[in-house]
Amino acid sequence: MTEVLTTADKTSGGPSTEDHVSAFLREQDRDRWLSTLFAPAAARPALQALYAFNAEIARVREIVSDPLPGEMRYQWWRDVLAGHGRGEVSAHPVAAALLDTIARYRLPLSAFEHLIEARTFDLYDDPMPSLGDLEGYCGETSSALVRLASLVLADGRDPGGADSAGHAGVAYAMTGLLRALPWHASQGLVMLPSDRMTAHGVSRDDVLRGRDSQGLRDLLAEMRGIVRRHLAQTRARIGEVSPAIAPAFLPVALVEPYLARMERPDYAPFQTAVDLPGWRKVGRLWLAGWRARIP
Repeated sequence: MTEVLTTADKTSGGPSTEDHVSAFLREQDRDRWLSTLFAPAAARPALQALYAFNAEIARVREIVSDPLPGEMRYQWWRDVLAGHGRGEVSAHPVAAALLDTIARYRLPLSAFEHLIEARTFDLYDDPMPSLGDLEGYCGETSSALVRLASLVLADGRDPGGADSAGHAGVAYAMTGLLRALPWHASQGLVMLPSDRMTAHGVSRDDVLRGRDSQGLRDLLAEMRGIVRRHLAQTRARIGEVSPAIAPAFLPVALVEPYLARMERPDYAPFQTAVDLPGWRKVGRLWLAGWRARIP
């Protein structure tokens, strides 16, 4: 699987592994990259390795032509976690940094394996059956990252806060899926739960064709309400979390302003790019980090 070595620089004297990983993460997942800048410097490379691994896994559908090459890429990562392919790993900065992070902080391999398994859903055009399935998907992916980042910040010890991580990850991931609605539709992917689509009279074809409707807007409003419930649960529990692991929760500080952008009168689900100016993101993250909680 040498074709997966997309981030390597094999020339001597080039950028370090940490520089590669940071640059890759900054390009692929700027929000999480920004959040790492507010973490302790000693933990920053490990956090960036975790998030860069997630970015590699998340973009597989985008860079393959059909599911089979995607399955092969996921298998390559499973082999990496199992300790195989050392030669290729050494030439892949994200993989090398990830293995170093797992070893240093004694991170559970099962969390990474479950994340890969959950992301396999992305390769196919199957419908997301229910809201419960969507929340489970978000839990295995985004919530798992919050939990792993918490372990890094606690130097490999169990810091508690598993419930907070669960709700925080679901809130962040569901917000990301709502923001990505137009892009997913253009890729033939519908991540909205089928049971809630049916309840609002919205079909998969409606989403893929970019058909705006009152039913769709009601569905999206319901989904934002579900995000807010998870966000409220995060806030209710965040006081139980040690300030030392607060940086793991920092990306969630961006959920509220993203939701607010989607609730503006001029929001068009298939046309509006839901984002924030860089200075505002930095301000929200700084404030959340200073308070050591989700604002």
